[in-house]
Amino acid sequence: MSPTAPPGHPSLPLLDALDHRILAELQADASQNNVELARRVHASAPTCLRRVRRLIDTGVIERQVALVAPAAVGASLSVVVEVTLDSQAAEHLDHFQALACAEPSITQCYRVSPGPDFVLMAQLPDMPGYQALAQRLYTASARVRNVRAFFVVERAKFETRMPAMAGLGATAQPMPERANPLA
Repeated sequence: MSPTAPPGHPSLPLLDALDHRILAELQADASQNNVELARRVHASAPTCLRRVRRLIDTGVIERQVALVAPAAVGASLSVVVEVTLDSQAAEHLDHFQALACAEPSITQCYRVSPGPDFVLMAQLPDMPGYQALAQRLYTASARVRNVRAFFVVERAKFETRMPAMAGLGATAQPMPERANPLA
């Protein structure tokens, strides 16, 4: 790792080439063990483990999950939804966001600008499932002014990898600061 921090960010540690290689490998397959990961990124196992722990502790790695095929669990209807509220008061936006985030079929919720107030991604079993969601989320709240739903007919690309991780030789980037970063 570089001993100097980026200008204007003296307290932020840097992501170096090894960190980027580790992140690229973990984004491709987080189930590999530390010895295999170390081999793939050309580092010793202890160094690799220390780096992964630091990436977790500093919040660069938020969590590790399994990606499930929607159709395999009966959720083959994908819907992109734009929602506009009749008021953009903070309490109304916060209330709708809380409702959307509490809904199990909503897999992603974004507050956006300009345009609609929210863009939601939903995974449902079928159209009756979407209708039930619409009744719970959009019509139950008197603050929803407009809803535009787009039903996915083909998923051309789905990627969880961060674009900055595409190249292994990326330049050092500041890491967000969190408590107890490991060296």
